[in-house]
Amino acid sequence: MPSYPQSPAAPPPSPPQSAGHYLEGLPQGTQPQGAPSQGQPYYPAPQGAPYPAPEGAPFQGPPQAAAFPAAPPQGQPFHGAPPQQAPFQGAPPPQGAPFQAAPFQGAPPQGAPFQGAPFQGAPQQHAPYQAAPPQQAPPPPPGPQWAPQPPPPPRGPAAPYPPPAWRPPRRRSSGGAVIVALMGMLALVFVLVVVASAMARVSRAEDPVSPIALPTYSLPPLPSREPREDDTAAPARPSAKPTSQATRRPTTPTLNRTAKSNSLYRAGSPARTNCPAGNASIYNHAQFKALILKTGRCMGNAWAPALTRAGIPWTPPHYMIAARKGRGACGDYPSPGSNVPYYCPSNSTIYASTSAMAREYGPLGSWNGIIISMMAHEYGHHLQNVSGISDSWWQQTVNSSSRSGRMALSRRHELQATCFGGMFMRSVAASYPIDGTRRNTLLWAYSHLGDPPGGPRDHGNTRSNAAWFRQGYTRPMAYQCNTWVVGSASVS
Repeated sequence: MPSYPQSPAAPPPSPPQSAGHYLEGLPQGTQPQGAPSQGQPYYPAPQGAPYPAPEGAPFQGPPQAAAFPAAPPQGQPFHGAPPQQAPFQGAPPPQGAPFQAAPFQGAPPQGAPFQGAPFQGAPQQHAPYQAAPPQQAPPPPPGPQWAPQPPPPPRGPAAPYPPPAWRPPRRRSSGGAVIVALMGMLALVFVLVVVASAMARVSRAEDPVSPIALPTYSLPPLPSREPREDDTAAPARPSAKPTSQATRRPTTPTLNRTAKSNSLYRAGSPARTNCPAGNASIYNHAQFKALILKTGRCMGNAWAPALTRAGIPWTPPHYMIAARKGRGACGDYPSPGSNVPYYCPSNSTIYASTSAMAREYGPLGSWNGIIISMMAHEYGHHLQNVSGISDSWWQQTVNSSSRSGRMALSRRHELQATCFGGMFMRSVAASYPIDGTRRNTLLWAYSHLGDPPGGPRDHGNTRSNAAWFRQGYTRPMAYQCNTWVVGSASVS
């Protein structure tokens, strides 16, 4: 039971003189023995304990048919009940006789007579009250000026305060709840408007990567299926005499394998590919591995026609996917101290650990499209390898005499692969699917990817990575990913 501070409660207000208490019915100017005079406090016994009374003869109870006298003689017990009133429940006996009435059960409603049942037989014997309330005044002498007073709550250590009664919670008005709900909806709408405007400003912000000009050379015309005028003419018969000049065979365009003017930049856009990803979880090895292999085939279907059109011989890469770690042609995968996948040019294989990638990229979100875009980055390294861009980059790196120069070349190489990854994700946007919200998720994720503070500056900062992924996604043409001809500020 909890304890409560024992501070006396204020007594209830006194009832009007016209409405008496449970002793109402006594003639004016009369009172029972032992009652306090007007102005003196009246202390009833606490609940469950009998009234205190002086020792004497026991009270025998009022006779049922006795007439109510005008006033009982002083020093004698009160016998009888008031006429036309509620039955009398007993009064304190005179001095020298113990009071034997039933225990006090609480005050009746103020201003109304006591409506209890009449007293039947001898009252139950009770032990005398052993703890009188503190500071109790002695009963005043009888007098005609006494008037009934309302009983205050019991005081002192004899009757400690009980715990307060339980009250049901106050019902709030429905109007306040409606106002709170409306204010919450308005706040939510305001937040959504602010977020949408901020994202719109980001999308409209000036792209640090300017569009790259078209190459000065153009693709050879594709063979036409339309009939020509000379197709209907009779085939020419071989002449009897040999011609003076040898017949020329059609020549294939010469491949440019340099990083700045590579033939890959003539490939155009990757083919739009049907590649639904489903709900594969990045935390389930079997589901994640199946998704990587499936999207890897989609990448081949998207890039093979483009590179073949540019005259670049095409072969797809291989995959090695482990649940935790493994070892391949380029060493351990993932690399010691790293969780990211990598492309090994010596055997054209992409190595990855599903659990390591989930640890690395999981904080960016559980949507599998974020990590698949990283795999598209690695696929971009395969494009650089088969087109000769990687060989050109490596030769420039070997010839560089400074670490900063080598790091700058590495950033151009890596950011170009990021741009190629953005091009692929755009090619499967309709089927993957990637709606506006998913696209913004990808752009947001790449704004958190880049060189770690204090580490080597070989992949570019977060701003450059986000810019080049956006470049490939929004301008999906191969020449737009030429990181070798832009200023150093665009590949920082």
